[in-house]
Amino acid sequence: MTPPNAALLIRRAREDIGQSQSELAASAGIQQPTISAYESGSKRPRPETLAKILRAARLRPSVALHVLADDVRSAAAAHGLADVRVFGSVLDGTDTEDSDIDLLVRTTAATTLFDLGAFGAAVESLTGFHADVLTDSQAEATFLRHVRERAERL
Repeated sequence: MTPPNAALLIRRAREDIGQSQSELAASAGIQQPTISAYESGSKRPRPETLAKILRAARLRPSVALHVLADDVRSAAAAHGLADVRVFGSVLDGTDTEDSDIDLLVRTTAATTLFDLGAFGAAVESLTGFHADVLTDSQAEATFLRHVRERAERL
């Protein structure tokens, strides 16, 4: 399935690496007018084509997370989680296309490990990047206190 915001995702990924549509098209093996049509939303890429374009654009998880933040927050709510915060390389701006997404969330008494796992899987499905999900209670450990102190709301 191609996300409804594929156009914005392609454009932001391309802009992130400072490429023109022609340069991205050449890298992805696609015609420039096709990239233009995808970015304008007049045409939607197939999932495999989108993946090819985003690989060529060296999509970083911070870009995907920025574009898909509303979807990630909705996924959190659907799994009984709230107050989604980001930490690590995505927050620091040092992430690469090989980085993962580090998230900190608030749980309720009803939250289960299945909820946390399902949320992590949903984030990965949405963004294409592995997500490590920590809870506030986990981040109370002395060696993780810096996570709570530095994490910023998504």
